[in-house]
Amino acid sequence: MWVLLRSGYPLRILLPLRGEWMSRRGLPRSLVPGPPRRRYRKEALPALDVPVLPVTTTEIRQYLRAHGIPFQDGHSCLRAPSPFVGASQLKDQTSATTSFNLFIDKTTGRFLCMTSLAEGSWEDFQASVEGRGDGAREGVLLSEAPEAEDSEEVRRIWDRAIPLWELPEPEEAHLARVMFGLTKVTDDTLRRFSVRYLRPARSLVFPWFSPGSLRLRGLKLLGAEGQGDGVHYVETTIPRPGAYHNLFGLPLITRRDVEVVLTSRELDSLALNQSTGLPTLALPRGTACLPPALLPYLEQFRRIVLWLGDDLRSWEAAKLFARKLNPKRCSLVRPGDHQPRPLEALNRGLNFSRILRTALPAWHKSIVSFRQLREEVLGELSNVEQVAGIRWGRFPDLNRLLKGHRKGELTVFTGPTGSGKTTFISEYALDLCTQGVNTLWGSFEISNVRLARVMLTQFAVGRLEDQLDKYDEWADRFEDLPLYFMTFHGQQSIRTVIDTMQHAVYVYDICHVVIDNLQFMMGHEQLSTDRIAAQDYIVGAFRKFATDNSCHVTLVIHPRKEDDDKELQTASIFGSAKASQEADNVLILQDRKLVTGPGKRYLQVSKNRFDGDIGVFPLEFNKSSLTFSIPPKSKARLKKIKDDNELVAKKPSSGKKGAVPQNSQTSQAPISSQADPSKPSR
Repeated sequence: MWVLLRSGYPLRILLPLRGEWMSRRGLPRSLVPGPPRRRYRKEALPALDVPVLPVTTTEIRQYLRAHGIPFQDGHSCLRAPSPFVGASQLKDQTSATTSFNLFIDKTTGRFLCMTSLAEGSWEDFQASVEGRGDGAREGVLLSEAPEAEDSEEVRRIWDRAIPLWELPEPEEAHLARVMFGLTKVTDDTLRRFSVRYLRPARSLVFPWFSPGSLRLRGLKLLGAEGQGDGVHYVETTIPRPGAYHNLFGLPLITRRDVEVVLTSRELDSLALNQSTGLPTLALPRGTACLPPALLPYLEQFRRIVLWLGDDLRSWEAAKLFARKLNPKRCSLVRPGDHQPRPLEALNRGLNFSRILRTALPAWHKSIVSFRQLREEVLGELSNVEQVAGIRWGRFPDLNRLLKGHRKGELTVFTGPTGSGKTTFISEYALDLCTQGVNTLWGSFEISNVRLARVMLTQFAVGRLEDQLDKYDEWADRFEDLPLYFMTFHGQQSIRTVIDTMQHAVYVYDICHVVIDNLQFMMGHEQLSTDRIAAQDYIVGAFRKFATDNSCHVTLVIHPRKEDDDKELQTASIFGSAKASQEADNVLILQDRKLVTGPGKRYLQVSKNRFDGDIGVFPLEFNKSSLTFSIPPKSKARLKKIKDDNELVAKKPSSGKKGAVPQNSQTSQAPISSQADPSKPSR
C-alpha cells in the first residue's frame, strides 16, 4: 500500500521598495489574489526526542536492492519504476527510460512520479513498500486541482489577460515593450511561451502549466515601476511563493534535449531562447532558492549552464545551485560588463554563442593555479561593494565597520547576562531577512513563540498588543519572509544540530544561521569531560559548516563572569581563545547601565577579518518596538579604533577637527567624545 502525501517547500521572500510592502502592489483591488490566508503557516524543521540521522545515498540504494526494486543512478536522483502508473499508461511506456519514471532525491529521499505526479517523503516510500500505509494510493496528487480559491483567481486573471501583440492601441503595446525591455523580443517568442499582458495592472503574465498537459496551475505577474533612472520589477505569484514551483519554459522541453540554460527571470529566458534556440528554463524564485522538488525535471540534461544575472549575488547563487545539480555537469556564466544578463545582452546586440562558450565549469580539482582564479579576483576588484556583502538597513554604523554581511563567515556575538543579546540579534537577523537573506533560527534558550513575537514586534516597529486589528496584516507580511525556525529547545547534540542545518541549506538555500546559544549544546557532548575542549570542538564544527556550505553562522556565546564595572573584551568570551580565533567577526554588546544609568548600551566590533575596521557605536533601546536601531535624529556618532588603541573621532558639529575631550563626564555627550570604552575608566 502506498501513501501519497503532498508537502510544499515554503520559500518566501519579501520584495521591498523604499521601505514599502511590494508583494501585491500594482494590482487593482478586483485582481488582488484573494484575502489573507492565515491557514498557510511556515514549516518548522523537525526536532525529535531521538535524533534521526538523515538518509544517505548508500542507504537508499541498499533499501531498494533489499526489496528487489531496480533503479538507475542519476545526477541528483535515483530512478526506479513507479507503482502509480495505470495500465493504460504502462502500454505507452515502451523503453526502460520511460518506465523508470519515479525519481528519488539522493539527499532527502523524497520521491516524485513524473507520470502521475505523485510525491512523498522517504518515510512515506518505506511505509508504502512495507505495507504500513493506511490504504492504497491515499493522500494528495500534484495533478489534482489546487485550492478552489487560487484556481478561480488564476482563471479569472488569465482570461482577462491578452497577448501583447493584440493590444488595440500600438502606443500602449510599444510602451509595455519599452517598460519591460522587450523591444527586440518578437511576437513569435511571446506566443511560443504563452506570455500575456494584463492591462488593468500593467503587468506581464507568465503561466504555469502542469507537466505533460496544458492545465493551468498558477501564474506569475510581473509589474514594472520607475525607480530613478532604472526600472524596478515587482513579482506576484499565485499560488503564494511557497507553493509556486514553476520552471518557466518546461512545456517546450522535449525528451531529446540534453542541454539547458537556467536563468533567474522569465524575461531572460525569452531573450536567450530567441537568440540561441537552446532550451531555457527560468527558476521560480530567481536567485533566492532552487527547491529540491524541481530537481527531477532537470535529470535528463547532461549539461546545465547557469546564467542567473549580472551581479555578485547571482554568481554566488549559481555556485550554490550547482552543488545541488551535480557540479560535474554544470557551467557558470560569470557576470561582467561584456556578459550581462541575457535580456540586456539581446538589447545590446552581444554574441550569445561567445558568452556561452566562455562559461566556466563549476567543478574543479582540489588544487588550482592563479590562472584559474584570475577572473574571480578581477570580479572581486571590480565589484567592491558587492563583495562586502549585504548591508544592514537599520544599523548604518555597522555597515561602516563590517561593510556588510558575507556568506561563509562566522560571527561570534557576546554580551552580559540581561543586556538584550537575543533581542538585538533578532533585529540584526531580521534586518537581513527582509532583504532576502534566507535565515534559519536556532533558539535553544527561549521558545520559538516568544522569539517570533519579539521579531514580529520589531518587524511592525510597534506594539501589536495595542492594535490587534492590524495583527493579520503584519502577520501575513511577516509570514512571507524567508525565515525558518529549528524546533530544538534546551540542550542538543552538535551532530543533530549540524545535520538539521545541512538539511535546511539543501532544501531552503539557507544563507544565515543564528545559534542562540552555544552553551546549550555542550551538555550532550561526550567527547570529553573538559567543557573547554567540548566548546572548541563545537566552534570548530560551526566554522567548518560555514566554510563548506558558504553560509554565514552567527553564534551567541555567554561571557565569563566578570565584575559589573568592567567592560567586556574579546578575551571575556567563555572558553579558550579558539572562539575568537576561528571567528571572522566578534561583536560585543556592552552594557553600562549599572554604572552610568539606564540606556547606556553600545555595540563594539572587536574583530573584523574582512578589512580590519573595529570600533564602537551607541545603541538606543526602544521598549515599545523592542528595537535597538538608532533613531534618525540621534546625535550619537561612530567611533573607530586604530590598531594602537588610539581613537579617531568624527569631526564634532561645533569644534576643531580631531578634537576629543578627554575628561567629559556629561551623560548627554556624544559617545565620540567619551573616553575609550575598551579601557577601564580611571
